[in-house]
Amino acid sequence: MSEKTTIYDIAKALNITAATVSRALNNNPKISAATKKLVMETAAKMNYKQNRLALALKSGKSNNVGVIVPYIDRNFFSAIIRGIEEELYPLGYHVIICQTHEQESTEIDNINALLNAQVDGILMSVSKLTTQTDHFEYVLEKNVPLVFFDRKKDLKGVSTVTIDDFEGGYRATKHLIDQGCKRIAHLSGDWSLEIYKNRYEGYKKALTDHGIALKKEYVIKTKSDIRAGQKASEKLLMLPEPPDAIFSSSDYVALGAIQQLKKHGIKIPTEFCVVGFSNEPFTKFLELSMTTVDQSPVEMGKMAAKVFLEQVKDSNVKIEKKVVLSPTLKIRMSSVK
Repeated sequence: MSEKTTIYDIAKALNITAATVSRALNNNPKISAATKKLVMETAAKMNYKQNRLALALKSGKSNNVGVIVPYIDRNFFSAIIRGIEEELYPLGYHVIICQTHEQESTEIDNINALLNAQVDGILMSVSKLTTQTDHFEYVLEKNVPLVFFDRKKDLKGVSTVTIDDFEGGYRATKHLIDQGCKRIAHLSGDWSLEIYKNRYEGYKKALTDHGIALKKEYVIKTKSDIRAGQKASEKLLMLPEPPDAIFSSSDYVALGAIQQLKKHGIKIPTEFCVVGFSNEPFTKFLELSMTTVDQSPVEMGKMAAKVFLEQVKDSNVKIEKKVVLSPTLKIRMSSVK
């Protein structure tokens, strides 16, 4: 069929009204089960496809949910998306995925595109360079549920699902202290993102609680990649009193540090211990498996979806939830003396 089949074509074929066809397709309780079955079978035979956007405009519900992440190719974010889909697909929702590449302008474009597509909600992780909140306020004005996961901005009326990054930083640092490490360096991310600031605060508190002085030269802010880890650890090794351990806010940075330490012939973990953060898949497959903090991304995704579902259940009730998941320290070879 070259032309699209309409409800009028189905009505003509069955000798019933277009209104009856429309009600049957939309599962109206006034239409008998036999008529519904007949309409559905004829629609399938005639290759009829409902215009989802027109339906969304009419019913105010599209069964589409937008998910915005910084990068889709990071295991952490793809695992969160998996969790969201596992929770929403069985309920008839479709997930539209957008990525910001850490750009605020792209994030704003993503939000506008999703609102134009009449999504029923937006679940997102804020980009690193986002400073304003106008585009989030706009989502709320449109009465579209907004849920932040992992990275967030504190906004009234917005639910968040995060991990206790402070606790993760604390546990990682305490583990290194328990291994007998005395000079622990911290490779941190950009503090404009709350997650990295909190991991640093956890590191600092663990040192204080165990009577170890914080040395400013042991704290280096880096990008979250392998090359940054190599450069930062080289800088640390050049110090008059180099550290004997690294707690990194990123597994990729920790991997770069391990590569650099090996280049200098430093034995891990006997002479130097390393702990990462995120539990990326590669960490357990390395020749020297890496100790890291697991963030339970699938669980985080499922929880973000559940919070969204609670919000759409009753649109008259404004729900604002702050869900904080507990991190798990995965102890492996890179830090056990």
